[in-house]
Amino acid sequence: MTEAAPAIALDGLERRYGERAALAGVSLELPAGATLAVFGANGAGKTTLLRILATLLRPHAGHARVLGGSLPRDGWKVRGRIGLLAHDPLLYRELSPRENLRFHARLHGVPTARIETLLELVGLAGRGDDPVRTLSRGLAQRVAICRAVLHEPDLLLLDEPYANLDPAAVEAVSPLVGRASGCTRVIISHDIEAGLGEADLVLGLRDGRQVLRQVRSAIDTATVRELYG
Repeated sequence: MTEAAPAIALDGLERRYGERAALAGVSLELPAGATLAVFGANGAGKTTLLRILATLLRPHAGHARVLGGSLPRDGWKVRGRIGLLAHDPLLYRELSPRENLRFHARLHGVPTARIETLLELVGLAGRGDDPVRTLSRGLAQRVAICRAVLHEPDLLLLDEPYANLDPAAVEAVSPLVGRASGCTRVIISHDIEAGLGEADLVLGLRDGRQVLRQVRSAIDTATVRELYG
């Protein structure tokens, strides 16, 4: 039987901003359906990695394959199979949640009925027509999560997915972005215990360099905490 190709395969990945190396020599493989947790202090390269995987940045060296496509060459093929939840919620603040999601649905050919299903799931059906600028950060985060999963992607790229959410909201969105989603996931988290709880594989970055790559069962919180020292 042929072994399934990994959902993500990185080999010597590099990205620079001028003379500064934002990523330098990152290599890993992530099986389909598994979760990678990425840890590191501010400026370690976590967001740069997420943006490359989302096809928003081109690597300067090395190789990256995502969902069977080689980046950046095949970015246009795989982009529609990726859901991105960035640090910025990527919402139009003057539009309502429904209007934001309708715009995104048209891009992906998603039936509008799914919008109502998602708003109901995250407890926003009653606020769906209010401008996003009137929503709290927690409510805006719920809308951003709906946008990220609206087109039922195969790969979820999640930057602090539970930021600004109270426990009830975390419970509501977990079926969409948690392990129960069944998606391959890459999660950036500063909450070490929560991130490790989600992970199958752990990547630690420091100044753009890969200093830690472990399966979850072989690592503890103290080891990850050293990345922030």
